[in-house]
Amino acid sequence: MLYEVLLRTRCTYDRMAAGRQALRVMPADEAGIQRLVAGAIDIDPAPHERIDRIDFFGNRTVDVCFNTPNETVDVTVRARVDRFGYPPAMDVSARLEDLPVELAAMRNLGSTSPHHFVDTSPLVGPSPAIAEYVRDVMPKAATTMEIVGAINAALHRDLRYDGDATTVDTPLEEAFAKRRGVCQDFTHIMIACLREIGIPAGYVSGFLRTEPPKGKPRLEGADAMHAWVQAWCGANAGWIEFDPTNAMMAGLDHIVAARGRDYFDVAPVRGVLRTAGSQDISQSVDVIPLA
Repeated sequence: MLYEVLLRTRCTYDRMAAGRQALRVMPADEAGIQRLVAGAIDIDPAPHERIDRIDFFGNRTVDVCFNTPNETVDVTVRARVDRFGYPPAMDVSARLEDLPVELAAMRNLGSTSPHHFVDTSPLVGPSPAIAEYVRDVMPKAATTMEIVGAINAALHRDLRYDGDATTVDTPLEEAFAKRRGVCQDFTHIMIACLREIGIPAGYVSGFLRTEPPKGKPRLEGADAMHAWVQAWCGANAGWIEFDPTNAMMAGLDHIVAARGRDYFDVAPVRGVLRTAGSQDISQSVDVIPLA
């Protein structure tokens, strides 16, 4: 499926600001999943320094430095992406009890190694409440893929999407206690659930094509940056992606931008600022399917 992706991000500062930031907003180019046909990132005002690089997890990253203060910084991403990866048609995943043996046999420590995604990470740590929850909802005597699917469905059932309930800094335990949040919260909670029972899990950020109501025109900027989960289901199945916010497996409407252990690794805009006031980030996304 071929898409045009347009992302507009504006950072607004109460008091003039300057500093360094890392941007992870360009759609990824991944064999077997999606192809980045073309893409460009425009930054206004132009930074004094700009470095384009690939980080440890294979994410396209743009490091920018502003030496003089700015009241606003606009980041515009334009990309054409061919998304062709489908969810697996067959379940060839390991049994949960066999997963530790298959994990131990994995000798690769590269960016896609499940060893990086099985323990705690900056924003996802142990939680007694989540440990109790996941053991109540996981099915018995099931494959790893069936267990991940069941947890995916349970979180969609038990959590309510609420854009006002949390912020980008809300700890996952607080979001879980409220049983409310946004896609970032759903994703962090599911990652914690899976790691609690020994399933390596990571965070995927990207773009989700949304369908307007039947008979209604598509609204510009109605699409949004999204987050979902990748789970390692054994040597044969590898990584499989699930979207707990929408109770589905990731498919042709999910366009990958970055992968990491949690939001800390993939935040679209992250860095160090010199500022005497607060900042606000607004965003609009258009994901347009092409014939």
